[in-house]
Amino acid sequence: MSPNIPSTTLAPLDRADGSAAYSYNGFSIVGGVNGPVEVQRRDELPEEAAIDVIVRPAAGVGGVRERHLESIIERTLRHIIVVTAHPRTLIQVTLQVLATQEEDSISGVLPQAASNIQLLPALLQTSILALLSTSIPLSQTLTSTLIAVDPDGKLVQDPSATQIHSASSVHVLAFSSHGDLLVVESEGSFSIDAWEEVVEQARHICHGAETADGDVDDGSMSLEKVMKNTMQERTVKEQRWRESLV
Repeated sequence: MSPNIPSTTLAPLDRADGSAAYSYNGFSIVGGVNGPVEVQRRDELPEEAAIDVIVRPAAGVGGVRERHLESIIERTLRHIIVVTAHPRTLIQVTLQVLATQEEDSISGVLPQAASNIQLLPALLQTSILALLSTSIPLSQTLTSTLIAVDPDGKLVQDPSATQIHSASSVHVLAFSSHGDLLVVESEGSFSIDAWEEVVEQARHICHGAETADGDVDDGSMSLEKVMKNTMQERTVKEQRWRESLV
């Protein structure tokens, strides 16, 4: 994992059932979760909860690229949320992009040629953190990362806007807390060997280094460890508040 550690904040929004702010690699997202709430009859699912994801760009009105990101996040969250626990209801996830990488934010918008997949890891991480701050049951969590492959075949972790534009391929991968690969989004041309290297490095970034026995090294930093530390800090803070009332 790169030396820069993501900045995470739980419950920054007062009027949402759950919320989180996430900043990393030039991207800053704030997300809110509301639900389970009443759903319109046309969107009602008889045996599970409906999930609605809204992605709002840093400037302007969302378009096709935001709708594409929303569909990916919605499909992914259906593997995370225990949707059968709240049938005939709606869980709404709203994600507001506050900042993007400097070169990508010229004139306040991203380049029209880009699909915005570089935003996906930050959006996924914000979604999961916001869900963790609610009482909505989850079957697992996930962590996501962005890796680029430059023209020389070198892997670039957390690439800058310039590195993304010059890369031969860009990859977004997300792993569940059980180690399963949940999300794969790739753009560009790459070989099978390069793809296997990308998967291994992404697994290392998300879950940490492995010991000789195949177990995760507790001393290594990973996105999963950052998430665990965030939740532990919140638990300690809440416990102190409760103890002060005794």
